[in-house]
Amino acid sequence: MEDMLFYDRMQFAFTITFHYLFPQLTMGLSLLIVYFKWKFLRTHIDKYNDAAKFWMKIFALNFAMGVVTGIPMEFQFGTNWAKFSELTGGIIGQTLAMEGMFSFFLESSFLGLFLFGEKLLGHKLHFLTGFLVFLGSWASGYLIIATHSWMQYPVGYEVLENGKFVLNNFGALFSNPWLLPSYLHNQAASMVTSSFVVAAIGAFYILNNKHHEFGKLFVKTGVIFGLISSLLVAFPTGDLAAKNVVKHQPVTFAAMEGIFHTEDGGSEIVLIGQPNIREKKLDNKIAVPNILSFLTYQDWNAEIKGLDQFDPDVYPTNIPGLYYAYHIMVGLGTIFIGLMLLATLQLFRKKLYTTKWILWAIVFMLPFPYIANTTGWYTAELGRQPWLVYNLLRTSEGASPTVSSGNTLFTLLGFIGLYLLLGLLFLMLAGKIINKGPELEKHA
Repeated sequence: MEDMLFYDRMQFAFTITFHYLFPQLTMGLSLLIVYFKWKFLRTHIDKYNDAAKFWMKIFALNFAMGVVTGIPMEFQFGTNWAKFSELTGGIIGQTLAMEGMFSFFLESSFLGLFLFGEKLLGHKLHFLTGFLVFLGSWASGYLIIATHSWMQYPVGYEVLENGKFVLNNFGALFSNPWLLPSYLHNQAASMVTSSFVVAAIGAFYILNNKHHEFGKLFVKTGVIFGLISSLLVAFPTGDLAAKNVVKHQPVTFAAMEGIFHTEDGGSEIVLIGQPNIREKKLDNKIAVPNILSFLTYQDWNAEIKGLDQFDPDVYPTNIPGLYYAYHIMVGLGTIFIGLMLLATLQLFRKKLYTTKWILWAIVFMLPFPYIANTTGWYTAELGRQPWLVYNLLRTSEGASPTVSSGNTLFTLLGFIGLYLLLGLLFLMLAGKIINKGPELEKHA
């Protein structure tokens, strides 16, 4: 049973990790595309329209990959996690169905019109199609995170005699106190990814002395949006999300911060340290006293519960993984703010486009927002374990009892091979679009 559960979790973790490489770019990029098209309508400068159409090609490629890699996850609800689907389908089925029926079709329908309908529609209606793609993309994220938020903090439900969860308050799904901070934090993080991608491609163009005007436009846009979104990820959205964990999942917060023992007189914030589960301490730690208490409660001496205050049965099942995922996310977020502050300073000094070391740094940082987003989701998911629905349904109770570990491992290996090919194909196609660059057109 333990092997079966391990492979079920590994398969879902792999497929969702690969899948989310794509939506995190499309959600943020859709807003930047709307911005470029809006700038064109205001200024009638052709490069803004060309930029919008160039990035919509990248968006479309990402969108297609997201669809292809998202479908297998839905099947896993019926195969590896059939018991979970049976017990909670009456609730999570609501939001997931709405995401598929409304958001996905809104996004996909108007994506086609944006790509191919500019001459037919005219620029104002063309802008509207881009805005509706953005709306569908962000609505899709909202409904997915509404599902996730119910699993983190279940509301508006009752449990029948047969163990099934049913919804008795539909509005509670969307007034869940977990939802809005998580959604805003996620969307700001997707903006970080898209901003860094846009800035990195622009820096690549400048450093290679090609598409120079578009390179400067992409760098300027990516840096400004990147600074704003990096700050928003930290505060207020990250702060609100962390306070939700403190309030509703205090044992998770203790594990995230590596607090093994409750301390009097305020809790320190750990900058570096390695969890030692056997001895219940952090090895080689570097910490700043009382900061964590102040950030959490605005009180330098506030008490934060350590793991010693909780039953070991409710500890997160992978404390080191949770601790490292959280600290990687926070550490990278801090680096993003620092780099974008430097880049913005050079931008206002009119020296950014000739400061090669910053341009190279922006190019080098391209993969790191993806890593930060991934570790952010790992923090949320590892923090909820050992529960599928927090404090109500354990992960071991949601797995399908009839799917063997051998079958799951076999299909996992198949997914790894297939997704490797898909990833290479994506990189080849994206590289071809980027190398060709935006197409210069004259517009009426």
